[in-house]
Amino acid sequence: MLTVLLSWTVHLSGYPHPGELPELEFRPHEFFVEHACLGNTKCRVAGWYDNKGIIYIDERLLGQDDAFTRSLYVHELTHYLQDINNKFDNMDCTDHQKREREAYSIQRRYLNRIAGTFSAIYVNYPPCPVS
Repeated sequence: MLTVLLSWTVHLSGYPHPGELPELEFRPHEFFVEHACLGNTKCRVAGWYDNKGIIYIDERLLGQDDAFTRSLYVHELTHYLQDINNKFDNMDCTDHQKREREAYSIQRRYLNRIAGTFSAIYVNYPPCPVS
């Protein structure tokens, strides 16, 4: 599945195909509270890319194959492509927000193509990176 979703992400983003997949790991929600939401216990994040070649997905999504879950992978794969193409400065808050906007945009376009209708996504910008 990840191979197909990477192809979709390349197609929708315009980034070159990297020729290899990122690592994929499933983790409990507490992992996302700590790493992606910096301790915010109201964290709604279910996927996170670590800027080191690993995509983390909430283990509650393991085995799910609905359009929205696949779009979450597309969102994180967008971050993978941004990272390996050095598109944004991951430590700059303004770039961090641009990076998220692009990933949400590609995720929405994927959902619109797959679902065939407009799909709204709750935008949850993670906090700016801490240097």
